[in-house]
Amino acid sequence: MSREPEIMESQVMWEPDTKRNTHMDRFRAAVASSCGLRLANYDDLYQWSVESFSDFWAEFWKYSNIVCSRLYDEVVDTSKSIVDVPEWFKGSRLNYAENLLRHKDNDKIALYAAKEGKEEIVKVTFEELRQAVALYAAAMRKMGVKVGDRIVGYLPNSIHAVEAMLAAASIGAIWSSTSPDFGFSQIQPKLIFSVEAVIYNGKEHNHLEKLLNVVKGLPDIKKVVVIPYVSSRETIDISRIPNSVFLEDFLATGKGDQAPQLEFEQLPFSHPLFIMYSSGTTGAPKCMVHSAGGTLIQHLKEHILHGNMTSNDIIMYYTTTGWMMWNWLVTALATGASVVLYDGSPLIPSPNVLWDLTDRLGITILGTGAKWLSVLEEKNLKPCETHNLQTLHTILSTGSPLKSQSYEYVYKHIKSSVLLGSISGGTDIISCFMGQNVTIPVYKGEIQARNLGMAVEAWNDEGKPVWGESGELVCTKPIPCQPTHFWNDENGNKYRKAYFSKFPGVWAHGDYCKINPKTGGIVMLGRSDGTLNPNGVRFGSSEIYNIVEAFEEVSDSLCVPQYNKDGEERVILFLKMALNHAFSKDLVKRIQDAIRRALSARHVPSLILETKGIPYTINGKKVEVAVKQVIAGKEVEQRGAFSNPETLDLYRNIPELQNF
Repeated sequence: MSREPEIMESQVMWEPDTKRNTHMDRFRAAVASSCGLRLANYDDLYQWSVESFSDFWAEFWKYSNIVCSRLYDEVVDTSKSIVDVPEWFKGSRLNYAENLLRHKDNDKIALYAAKEGKEEIVKVTFEELRQAVALYAAAMRKMGVKVGDRIVGYLPNSIHAVEAMLAAASIGAIWSSTSPDFGFSQIQPKLIFSVEAVIYNGKEHNHLEKLLNVVKGLPDIKKVVVIPYVSSRETIDISRIPNSVFLEDFLATGKGDQAPQLEFEQLPFSHPLFIMYSSGTTGAPKCMVHSAGGTLIQHLKEHILHGNMTSNDIIMYYTTTGWMMWNWLVTALATGASVVLYDGSPLIPSPNVLWDLTDRLGITILGTGAKWLSVLEEKNLKPCETHNLQTLHTILSTGSPLKSQSYEYVYKHIKSSVLLGSISGGTDIISCFMGQNVTIPVYKGEIQARNLGMAVEAWNDEGKPVWGESGELVCTKPIPCQPTHFWNDENGNKYRKAYFSKFPGVWAHGDYCKINPKTGGIVMLGRSDGTLNPNGVRFGSSEIYNIVEAFEEVSDSLCVPQYNKDGEERVILFLKMALNHAFSKDLVKRIQDAIRRALSARHVPSLILETKGIPYTINGKKVEVAVKQVIAGKEVEQRGAFSNPETLDLYRNIPELQNF
C-alpha cells in the first residue's frame, strides 16, 4: 500500500541544547549588553535586527572580527530604501580573500578534495593554500590582471577553482564560474581557467571543444589556462585553442627568485567580487554583481550565528562551482573550518558515497539538494544502520522545498539527533533569507526561521502581509547582500524590473511561501512564476508535490498550468513512476482523493498524466516555467541551463492537451 499523506499539526523533530552556549546566544547577550536591550529569545533578537538593521549589522561586524585596513564611517544611510541599493559600510577598506586566509594555524587542513570513483583524498593546509594563492596572483599580475578585470572558471568543484578564485579576489579582479554558455561573452573576461575534461556518472566529458567555441567569441581574452584534470599533460592537445597555456607554465611566470608574497588589495566594501547568473531557463541569464563586503558579512552571519560554525567544523556541500552554494561553502574558510570539495555524482560508485566521506573525514555539516534526500529514500537507504555518522551535527538542504516526508526519513533513517536545516534564498542574494538555527526547534516540513537582518514577509496581491496563508516572499528593508547592479544594465532598468516591479519599494523574490504565526517557521511553496491559479484559487506547486510524492508509486512529479485562448487556466500534473510501479487509473483516483482531502476540491489537477522525465537545472531545481512554455508551443532557447534538456521534448504535442 502507498503511504497516504496526512495533515499534521506542527511536529517537533529536533530540540536545541539547553546549555545555551552557542554563537547565537552569545551574540544575543552581547547585543543586549551593548545596546541596553532585553532580548529574551531568538524572536526578540530577530525583531530588533530588522527594525534596527543598521545597529544589527554594526554589532555583527564587531562580533565576527572582520579584517579591514580601514573602519567604516557609516553603516548605511537608513533613509534609503532597498530599491535605492544603498552603499554599506562606507569608507571601510578590506579584502575578501584576506578574510578567508586569516586562519593562523598553518598546519590545519583548509581543503579536502575528493573525486568520483577515486580513493585518494587530497589535503591542503591553510599555509599551503596561502602559498598557492600567492603564486596564482603573482602570475595573474604578471600577465596584467588589474582591479575590476573579469576572470572566469570553467571548472569542477576542485582545489584549482578555490585557489584561482581567491587569487582573483586578492587582486580585486571579479570572479565568475558557470557553464560557459551562460554568459562569459556578456562579461568579456581577460583570463579563463578550464580543465580538459571531467568525470561524471562514470563517463568522461571533454571540455576542450566547448572551450574552443567559447574562446572564439571572446575578443578580450588574453590567456586560456588549461588544467590537466582527468588525463596527463602529455596526452592533451591545446594547440587549436588561441592564447592557451598549461597551468604549470602559467604559474611558472609568477615565480621569482623567492616565493611570491601574498598581497591583498584594500578595496571598498561594495567592490565587485562575483558575477553570478540567473538560471537562464527562460531567456538570457541576468548577470548579477555581488560585492566583496556584502557577500562576506552575510555568509559569516549564516555560518557563525545560524550554523554555529567554529574552526573545529568540517563542512561539505554537494554543489557545482556555478551554483551560489559553492561561493557560500568556500566562505566557511573565514571561520577556520575545513571545507570538503567533492566532484562527481553523489550516487557513484554507490549511493553511500557522501556518507562514506562523512565517516572517513569526520564531516560535521553536510549540505545537499532536497532531491538527493528523496532519491535516497526511494532507494530505501538507511545510513544509520550502515554508517557511524558520529561527527555529523547538521544536515542542510536547499535547491527546492524539502518535503515533510524527508524530515521523517532523515530523523528515522539517517540520524535522530541531527539538526536538519532546510535553507532558502537564492543566487540573487548569494545567500539565504531563512534557514537553520541552532537555538530553536525543528518542526516537520518547516524551515526554522527567517534569518537575522532579513525583513521577510509573505504578501498577498494587495501588498498586505499575510500570516499562516500563502503569499509572495518579499524583503522590505535593505540588505548588504543584494546585488550592487547587473552587468550591462547601465540605467538599472533590468534590475528594477527583476525585483521591484511587483510591489513598489519592496524586493519581491519570485518565491511563494507561508509563514506559520505559531512557530515562526516557513513553508516554501515554489516559484511564484509557477504559481497556479485555476478558478481563482492561488497555490504553489509544492503544495501538490508534498502530497503526490508521498505515494511510493511516484518517483517524481511536475505540476504546471495550461492556458486556453480565452486565458482560462487549468492545472496539469505529470507523474514519473517509481521503479517497478505502473501508472494506473486507481493511482490517479487515490492521488485526486488525497489532494482533495489535504487541500480542497479546487486544488485537484484537471489532468494527471504519466511522463518519462522531468527537466532540472544544472543545480538540481525542477523547471516548471520551461515546460509551461513548451506546452504552449513555444521554444526554450537556453537549453544549456538544464542537466537533462532532452526531457523538454517529452512535453511537445501531447494529445491530451490539444483540445483545451
